[in-house]
Amino acid sequence: MKMKKRLSLLMAATLVATAAMTGCGGGRQAAPETTTAAPAQETKAAETKAEETKAAEAAGFEAGATIGVSLPWLGTQNWKEADEMFKTQLEAAGFKAIVQAADNKVPQQQQQIESMIQNGAKVIVVGPVDGSQLGSVLEEAAAAGITVIGYDRLLENTTGVEGVVQFGSIKTGELQGQALLDGLAKEKGAGPYNIELFGGGPADPNAPNFFKGAMSVLQPKIDDGTLVVVSGQTDFTQCATLDWDNSKAQARMDSLLSGFYADKEIHGVLSPNDGIARAIITASEQAGQKIPVVSGLDAENESVEWVWSGRQYSTVAKPTDVLVGKTVEIIKSLQEGKGMPAPDTSVNNGKKDVGVYELPPLVVTKDNAKEAFANDPGRLELLK
Repeated sequence: MKMKKRLSLLMAATLVATAAMTGCGGGRQAAPETTTAAPAQETKAAETKAEETKAAEAAGFEAGATIGVSLPWLGTQNWKEADEMFKTQLEAAGFKAIVQAADNKVPQQQQQIESMIQNGAKVIVVGPVDGSQLGSVLEEAAAAGITVIGYDRLLENTTGVEGVVQFGSIKTGELQGQALLDGLAKEKGAGPYNIELFGGGPADPNAPNFFKGAMSVLQPKIDDGTLVVVSGQTDFTQCATLDWDNSKAQARMDSLLSGFYADKEIHGVLSPNDGIARAIITASEQAGQKIPVVSGLDAENESVEWVWSGRQYSTVAKPTDVLVGKTVEIIKSLQEGKGMPAPDTSVNNGKKDVGVYELPPLVVTKDNAKEAFANDPGRLELLK
């Protein structure tokens, strides 16, 4: 009996030990099963989300849906025009339009986009204050099934954007650079020519591209001595104008003229837009300089008059009605369940390849102004 009892106890102990080992082994095996399952679940969730997005695009949405438009500010004529034209064109297409401007403040733009999400917008169009600072709220919009379209400026470092509508920014810069060269040859006689370079706001992803495009034309002429940048300031970071602020541009031009041109004539200036062009010209006149050849951008009414009178050599027209019209055309395609139209090209925004609907800019001088604005009665009226 004692032997049997001992055997029974031994068997029980063995069973307990085995069970304990099995339990521990199961616990150790469970961890890798959990860690390998998570990526699979995430992949499945991503695939499901992609399928839902495609299905939503295919289904379209109601004709009277809410469309949000978030603009960076209304400080220049082109943004004021966009504000008015989006309201008019979206309402004419039967949509309910929420159009807001952010006064060049990123937090304000984030809040406005958040409000558009909460108000049930089906599409949100964004002209960013800073193209790299809206990633989280745009991804929130995309997760809610909202299509985000960049307007005039690229939305960077985010997966939450489906496309961007803009005029070619590199091409715009090339036109500005070539216009400066053409104007110098036409108005300032034989070279070499003393010039200075201005860039736009560094937070605007278009601004470095405008500068890059212009320098692709100007740098060879700087290298061969045809152009002389007297200040030596040729890098975008040296030439950029914070916030596209005209007063900052004029202050820099005052400094350049007093520091480098006390005994020299300045022949030309690369300007990234019309407001800065007018600031440059004003500073030059106040310094007693002959008006230099100055480029521009946006065909603002005042600069159109200056081009026509000969004070500003050129501007580049990027018709706002065409840009807004193309954006509304894409929104209609989404509403009808046809999805995003095929883009003209694509660009990597740091997180994904984004389709670009690229429109052609047009350089305007006094010589072609009437032709350029033949279909723009308002600007044509200025040419008198």
